[in-house]
Amino acid sequence: MLESAGRFAPSPSGDLHIGNVRTGVLAFLWARQSGRAFRWRIEDLDRVREGAAQQQLDEFRLLGITIDGPIVRQTDRVEHYAAACRRLEERGLVYECYCSRKDIQSAPSAPHAPPGAYPGTCRDLTDRERTAERARLERAGRSPALRLRTENSQRPVEDALLGTITAHIDDVVLRRGDGVWAYNLAVVIDDADMRVDQVVRGDDLASSAPRQALLCDLLDLPVPQYAHVPLVLNRQGARLAKRDGAVTLGQLTELGFDVWGWMGESLGFGPWRGVHDAIDSFDPARLRREATVFDPPPLSRGAAEAPKTGR
Repeated sequence: MLESAGRFAPSPSGDLHIGNVRTGVLAFLWARQSGRAFRWRIEDLDRVREGAAQQQLDEFRLLGITIDGPIVRQTDRVEHYAAACRRLEERGLVYECYCSRKDIQSAPSAPHAPPGAYPGTCRDLTDRERTAERARLERAGRSPALRLRTENSQRPVEDALLGTITAHIDDVVLRRGDGVWAYNLAVVIDDADMRVDQVVRGDDLASSAPRQALLCDLLDLPVPQYAHVPLVLNRQGARLAKRDGAVTLGQLTELGFDVWGWMGESLGFGPWRGVHDAIDSFDPARLRREATVFDPPPLSRGAAEAPKTGR
């Protein structure tokens, strides 16, 4: 079995739209092109729609995408996240946070921090203050979150498409107040355990890379290679949504839409004829760098002709 891997990690909260599918296909192609295995992880710690995880997996298999190794579910791995958090606690890097989302939004920003960044309100409370805050939350039926003490540091990350990514790193949440382990901690632990050393995902997640790289440093884990790929947007320049028309793989297939042809064309390779053609022709250096605008066909047949290409 190959030692290093790329991965796709969808959340089973609903149907994947054509942009999600294209990103997953890119992750597969990039892994194959670089001689890596391709892993699949179901990120089901939060929102879950019954049957969505299997449907997503089935759709990729119908496209001819082959997955190496077992399917991993985050809900089976919560003990690993707890163990990592304990390691950070032992180093004095974790503290309780009693703030609500409204508290954070209304608090003054820390110097040099972007709007909305956590200002460190609970970072240096006294023991007496912490006891009082715990009691306040308990009366309200709430529990504190756990945050990482970062000292508002920066951690540059190199990206295959975007170059150097530098972002302010506030005291990120490790475990939410409802007890759910946070995305940034979970993916770092998962990727290390799955030997994922190549992360290909949408460029809307680029700002998460410095946070995750810092967590890797603190937990003595390898930092993966990152490639944040362009998104697929609607005509208004916003994320695709069901109200835009036929955007899911099932809807487009039913309309006779050439999914492989559109993906290859939209990425700058010309229309692909299928998965093997895509593997043979894929070259990261030729990848189109700008976002693709997708004008979905209407859900009813005959209302308009399905689009043939993206741009």
